[in-house]
Amino acid sequence: MKQQYTTLLFDLDGTLVDSGEGIMRSAEHALNHFGIEVADYRTLRPFVGPPLEDSFIDFYGFTPEQAAEAVEVYRERHAAIGMYEEELYPGVLDFLREVKRRGYTTAIATSKMRFQADIVVKEIFPELSPYIDKVFGRDDEGLIHTKADVINDGLKQLQITNLHEVLMIGDRRFDIEGAKVCGLDSMGVLFGYGDRPEMEQAGADYICESYDEMLQYL
Repeated sequence: MKQQYTTLLFDLDGTLVDSGEGIMRSAEHALNHFGIEVADYRTLRPFVGPPLEDSFIDFYGFTPEQAAEAVEVYRERHAAIGMYEEELYPGVLDFLREVKRRGYTTAIATSKMRFQADIVVKEIFPELSPYIDKVFGRDDEGLIHTKADVINDGLKQLQITNLHEVLMIGDRRFDIEGAKVCGLDSMGVLFGYGDRPEMEQAGADYICESYDEMLQYL
């Protein structure tokens, strides 16, 4: 029996948009700024998903001050070039069209800065806009930082009163773990930047390999 969800929260990178190229090359650019050479930018896949500051600290031992500088260098390159290296996943528009036909409220809950996510949805891929009701992301003040923070902000703005009606969908453990912190069910997708063991370990309620499979649970 299907759970009666009414609202779907989507991660952006690795779930609706294949943004890995732009993120990894921009992270490489930031590391080069600090004299760190990367043999193959594709080894920076772990940068896709979590907050950038955390990645520079966790993977390269940066201090918070260095991480903040790295993020600024990253953003300069990403805003000028990286955003335009992104692509929509094949089939995503058909999937979202069907989701809206079924009457779901849809929103993006991303670890990107909110203004960056707005640019992606409204300017780079405006074809997404008709199918996305709201966009939630990190704020400039640093009050909304973790995925759980983003989700909670979205729940408040959407005036959600029944958490059982909301499903969080994403490709990394941060999406699944954030959903759990907020009391939501979660769906892990395998066409992004995570894998099945990561989804299973994080405790995803559903794990899907394609948009078609996702629709079977909605």
